[in-house]
Amino acid sequence: MDTPRSNGGLKIKLPKIQFNAPVIITYTLICFVVLMFGYATGGKSTMTVFTCYRTALSDPMMYLRAFTYVFGHKDMSHFFSNFSLIVLVGPMLEEKYGSKKMLIMMAVTALVGGVANLLFFPQTALLGASGIVFLFIVVASCTSFKSGSIPLTLILVVVIYIGQEIVTGITANDSISQLTHILGGACGVFFGLYYNRDGAAAAKTE
Repeated sequence: MDTPRSNGGLKIKLPKIQFNAPVIITYTLICFVVLMFGYATGGKSTMTVFTCYRTALSDPMMYLRAFTYVFGHKDMSHFFSNFSLIVLVGPMLEEKYGSKKMLIMMAVTALVGGVANLLFFPQTALLGASGIVFLFIVVASCTSFKSGSIPLTLILVVVIYIGQEIVTGITANDSISQLTHILGGACGVFFGLYYNRDGAAAAKTE
């Protein structure tokens, strides 16, 4: 409810805060809380629940972590590097596609990255929202998709972002999972073109 405030006889109506992107806001808050728990437990909670790595096939936590790793972050710098882009691009995408489709895109991308890490890099511990970041970057480039064509912005994004990750994955040896970035971008290509096909078809008939 708006709260009137008196200022020299004038009533000032304070603007309401709009919960404009529930999926993005909720995801950001959950990741922040997980990070705080990580600091409080010396990283134990993050490693136990929010980091993807292979253990025994009978361990149910391994399958849970194949999804929940996207909520975990190593430190505040890692968190801000991901969410500076997520909170910038995410709300626009959620407004365009809706909360349900956003959840589907994020969940599928998380599972694809987690399963790939378990299969191909069993000795590597994976955590963070970087796959989601690359998903958002690529999906955002598909907004001008028209039937029978591929947006030039999509080509540029794939060449610049995904190409850089492929080169880095070949030439560098660091703690960043380039495969997760590439898979996030691949999911972005799929969802960007798939979810825009109806709009492209409608534009063609108008």
